[in-house]
Amino acid sequence: MAATIKQVIENIKELSADERAFVAHCLISSLEIRHDENVDEAWAVLAEKRYAELAAGSVKAISWEEIKSEIKG
Repeated sequence: MAATIKQVIENIKELSADERAFVAHCLISSLEIRHDENVDEAWAVLAEKRYAELAAGSVKAISWEEIKSEIKG
Protein backbone atom coordinates (compact mmCIF):
# COMPACT_ATOMS: atom_id res chain seq x y z
CA MET A 1 0.00 0.00 0.00
CA ALA A 2 1.34 3.41 -0.93
CA ALA A 3 2.39 5.67 1.92
CA THR A 4 -0.07 8.35 0.80
CA ILE A 5 -3.02 5.96 0.99
CA LYS A 6 -1.91 4.72 4.39
CA GLN A 7 -1.67 8.32 5.63
CA VAL A 8 -5.16 9.15 4.30
CA ILE A 9 -6.65 6.09 6.00
CA GLU A 10 -4.95 6.91 9.30
CA ASN A 11 -6.15 10.54 9.19
CA ILE A 12 -9.71 9.89 8.00
CA LYS A 13 -10.98 9.60 11.58
CA GLU A 14 -10.09 13.25 12.13
CA LEU A 15 -12.69 14.34 9.57
CA SER A 16 -16.27 15.09 10.45
CA ALA A 17 -19.02 12.75 9.25
CA ASP A 18 -19.93 15.24 6.51
CA GLU A 19 -16.32 15.46 5.37
CA ARG A 20 -15.99 11.65 5.28
CA ALA A 21 -19.23 11.42 3.30
CA PHE A 22 -17.85 13.96 0.82
CA VAL A 23 -14.61 11.99 0.46
CA ALA A 24 -16.60 8.79 -0.09
CA HIS A 25 -18.74 10.52 -2.71
CA CYS A 26 -15.64 11.78 -4.52
CA LEU A 27 -14.06 8.33 -4.50
CA ILE A 28 -17.18 6.61 -5.79
CA SER A 29 -17.71 9.30 -8.43
CA SER A 30 -14.15 8.84 -9.63
CA LEU A 31 -14.95 5.18 -10.42
CA GLU A 32 -17.69 6.08 -12.86
CA ILE A 33 -16.07 5.69 -16.24
CA ARG A 34 -19.01 6.17 -18.56
CA HIS A 35 -22.19 8.17 -18.26
CA ASP A 36 -25.40 6.33 -19.15
CA GLU A 37 -27.97 8.87 -20.34
CA ASN A 38 -30.75 6.32 -19.76
CA VAL A 39 -30.07 6.54 -16.04
CA ASP A 40 -30.64 10.31 -16.04
CA GLU A 41 -33.86 9.85 -17.97
CA ALA A 42 -35.05 7.12 -15.59
CA TRP A 43 -34.36 9.36 -12.57
CA ALA A 44 -36.23 12.24 -14.22
CA VAL A 45 -39.25 10.01 -14.92
CA LEU A 46 -39.23 8.73 -11.34
CA ALA A 47 -38.92 12.25 -9.92
CA GLU A 48 -41.85 13.46 -12.03
CA LYS A 49 -43.94 10.46 -10.90
CA ARG A 50 -43.13 11.09 -7.23
CA TYR A 51 -43.93 14.79 -7.58
CA ALA A 52 -47.28 13.98 -9.22
CA GLU A 53 -48.10 11.59 -6.36
CA LEU A 54 -47.29 14.29 -3.78
CA ALA A 55 -49.26 16.95 -5.66
CA ALA A 56 -52.28 14.63 -5.99
CA GLY A 57 -52.15 13.76 -2.30
CA SER A 58 -51.91 10.03 -2.99
CA VAL A 59 -48.77 9.85 -0.85
CA LYS A 60 -47.72 11.77 2.26
CA ALA A 61 -44.32 13.41 2.48
CA ILE A 62 -42.25 12.72 5.56
CA SER A 63 -39.34 14.76 6.85
CA TRP A 64 -35.73 13.64 6.97
CA GLU A 65 -35.99 13.77 10.75
CA GLU A 66 -38.87 11.26 10.66
CA ILE A 67 -36.90 8.96 8.38
CA LYS A 68 -33.84 9.06 10.67
CA SER A 69 -36.06 8.40 13.67
CA GLU A 70 -37.60 5.34 12.01
CA ILE A 71 -34.18 3.98 11.08
CA LYS A 72 -32.84 4.38 14.60
CA GLY A 73 -35.91 2.57 15.94
